Amino acid sequence: MSNTLIEQLADFSARTDFDQLPRAVVDECKRILLDSIGCAVAAIGEPKGRIGIDYARIMGGGDSEATVIGTGERVSIFGAAFANGELINALDMDAVVPPGHVAPYVLPGALAVGEANRAPGKALISAIAISHEMSYRLGKAMDYLRDTKDGKVSPPPVYGYSSTVFGATAAIVKLKGLSADVLANALGIAGSIAPVNSQVAWFQHAPSSTIKYLLAGALAQTAMTAAHMAEFGHRGDVQILDDREYGFPRFIGTRRWEPGHITAGLGSEWQFPTEQAYKPYPHCRILHALLDSLTEIVDEHDIKPGEIDGIKAWVEGFVEQPVWLNRDIRHVHDAQFSIAHGLALGAHRVPPGKAWQDPELVFGHSVMELMNKVTHEVHPNYVELLSGHAASRPAKIEISARGKTFVGERRYPKGSPSPDPASTMSNDELAAKFRRNAQGVIAGDRVDKVIEAIFDLENVDDFASIMRALGPDASQAQPGDRAIG
Repeated sequence: MSNTLIEQLADFSARTDFDQLPRAVVDECKRILLDSIGCAVAAIGEPKGRIGIDYARIMGGGDSEATVIGTGERVSIFGAAFANGELINALDMDAVVPPGHVAPYVLPGALAVGEANRAPGKALISAIAISHEMSYRLGKAMDYLRDTKDGKVSPPPVYGYSSTVFGATAAIVKLKGLSADVLANALGIAGSIAPVNSQVAWFQHAPSSTIKYLLAGALAQTAMTAAHMAEFGHRGDVQILDDREYGFPRFIGTRRWEPGHITAGLGSEWQFPTEQAYKPYPHCRILHALLDSLTEIVDEHDIKPGEIDGIKAWVEGFVEQPVWLNRDIRHVHDAQFSIAHGLALGAHRVPPGKAWQDPELVFGHSVMELMNKVTHEVHPNYVELLSGHAASRPAKIEISARGKTFVGERRYPKGSPSPDPASTMSNDELAAKFRRNAQGVIAGDRVDKVIEAIFDLENVDDFASIMRALGPDASQAQPGDRAIG
């Protein structure tokens, strides 16, 4: 009898070690880690981030052995995993790869366990690689948000990021050094207790829930539960991915289930780096190509917000849903998704980062007034261009100002690997983003040392030394810590 999908994923996780990883995979894992930590650091003062930190403080279980990023505060591994997931995702500028947001779900448990166990950098890289590859492959086996049918956008009726629970769980068990049998049980448990896919309901209800598409902290806790239950002796359902009639594909709501995407070349072909993208702006990815063009126009012509008579945008067809059409901005969170508000804010030329969530900017008269001058239509060639390359997010923008019309177009937003080399974010650009995010949180002399350590992660003996340098005061490190700087 052939191994189940769960058993194959467990075997892949158990036998994958750093020395087997291609250089491109190692480098991408380090880039993901740097970007994610930077996003978390930037969010410690944001509502969603603060709530995650507050919840972490009341979670019991174990010693204070894991760091809440950006605070220097140590809590239980369960508390840190919850808070760090929420922090990574709070500003919505964390990295994306199919099925969508992955890092805020699969990294937090690995960071907490890696720190508590004082894992070497190579072990953390392996865990990041496994979790992202697994999530990508499951995402490709299932429905996708930007699916098309008969020349039209055909989004699924049920969707979400619950499938990342498998990669998140595998990373934790891997860092604990447990066997393939425990891994298989943990993955079987994870599939049975995965959060529901409620993302489409979130699209439809505006102003939207600040839980977003899936509460990152909650999924991180699910993965931590699955990993520890298997470690303590619970048996998981290893058939849960193979049973199309009653198993995970059915109850999680996907219409399409193509398990060949999960297993083809598993362990020998690493696929996630081909679509791994990064977000320069703290706004839903659908607006990024438009923001690239808008920024270029207003910078080149030095156009002030008060000079703009109108902004017209052509967007991808998928976004004709309430969360993106919303103009009722009640919470800074709403600014992360509204098309009209995002373009109005972008026209103010505030450097992208946590400043975009400043209530004085979000609710300021100038932004709110300009929002009323923004209109949009669906891009006429959206489906055709999307079908041509997965990184496509075709966008066109017209800015009316000074009696003239300024036009910009993009097919690929900055941050995506695409046929246009300029669209990729370089290591230097990711480091610059990290520095902006860390400003005012991590001491200036330590920022570059953290960047250097992450880009040299394979030579870091104790990952805890990085985590414990991610606060405002490295002196909070306890005896025995080898904190950077």
